[in-house]
Amino acid sequence: MLYFDGFVGLVTLGLWIFCLVDVIVTDEASCRNLPKLPWLLLVLLIPLVGSIVWLIAGRPQRAPGAPTGRYERQAPGFPEYDRPGRFAATSSQDDEEFLRRCRERAEAQRRKAAEKRDED
Repeated sequence: MLYFDGFVGLVTLGLWIFCLVDVIVTDEASCRNLPKLPWLLLVLLIPLVGSIVWLIAGRPQRAPGAPTGRYERQAPGFPEYDRPGRFAATSSQDDEEFLRRCRERAEAQRRKAAEKRDED
């Protein structure tokens, strides 16, 4: 029985240290439900309960697949070329058609702006 008590104590100590370090390195704006200082005091003064409550209610939620590093840039939901609705030419003729339509639209906008300028 003594071994079991020692094991539970070590697990509790490890959980407490993990949560204490996690509260310290978590950004102030990322803490949920309370500011950072009350979370730190809760985990320090009531180690087991405070640690469990921090893990459940205070720790920032991370999106699945989001970068975990502190200084890593958050990636958009879709990579640039996999965005829904993005035009991707399947053949060179489609690409030429798209570019032609863009040029025509740009010319129409230029003519409209020139006409408006002449009216003023």
